[in-house]
Amino acid sequence: MTDWEKRWQVGDTGWDHGKPSPPLVEYLEKHPVEGRVLVPGCGSGHDVRALARGGADVWGLDLAPSAVAKAERFPRAGSESYHEGDWLNLKSDFEACFDWVVEHTCFCALDPSLRTAYVESVGKALRPGGTFLGVFYLRPRAENGPPFGVTESELDAYFRRFELKEKWTPTAAYPGREGREEMRVYRKEC
Repeated sequence: MTDWEKRWQVGDTGWDHGKPSPPLVEYLEKHPVEGRVLVPGCGSGHDVRALARGGADVWGLDLAPSAVAKAERFPRAGSESYHEGDWLNLKSDFEACFDWVVEHTCFCALDPSLRTAYVESVGKALRPGGTFLGVFYLRPRAENGPPFGVTESELDAYFRRFELKEKWTPTAAYPGREGREEMRVYRKEC
């Protein structure tokens, strides 16, 4: 049993705010996300359902079976599905078949020693020309994590193999995260 599964089983899920990520909702109000979308570390699926409401075919992926089970108990919002699996060790049926990978602080939830593997998984999951949308937690309150903070220069280095299309500080955030997150849109080159 993983530590994440244990946390879901005992309800130690302070990161689950019961609604989709405010920066993602803000983004979706202005930008369509279409095609097949993968949400790694989907938890109880709030972001998955927000994306599915817009018409995308969204796959939520989580390591914790209890998270997947919770996500599946919510009413369907559109074309979404939930899968148990290890984002850092993708199954072959998850490789090169997604138009988008959308994440909200999954990168920052992982120990920094796993970040290179995380970036490799983004590259494996996306089709050539696919888009990666990330909400990164730059300055979390806890020093020892999770979440683990990341600097802009570290993000530049980790994702250098992708083309950075845009980055900004979202105006919408969960309470206490205002001005502490950065959104980035990357394109996987063909």
